[in-house]
Amino acid sequence: MAEFNNRRKKKVCMMCTGAKVDYKAPETLKRYVNEKGKILPRRITGNCALHQREISKQIKRARAIALMPYTR
Repeated sequence: MAEFNNRRKKKVCMMCTGAKVDYKAPETLKRYVNEKGKILPRRITGNCALHQREISKQIKRARAIALMPYTR
């Protein structure tokens, strides 16, 4: 019998591969927010630390100018 490896495939940071995230495009920011409006952590999104901080800033900017809701 073959042994199963319990490791999961490492998630790739979407922004390192070339995707852009801007506060003026809330439809792209929604993939980093759960259904209650909270920002998803790095371990779920797979982003690197640098880009996770950038995504958080963009989400907070979009919330400040009412493009995205704070919480539901």
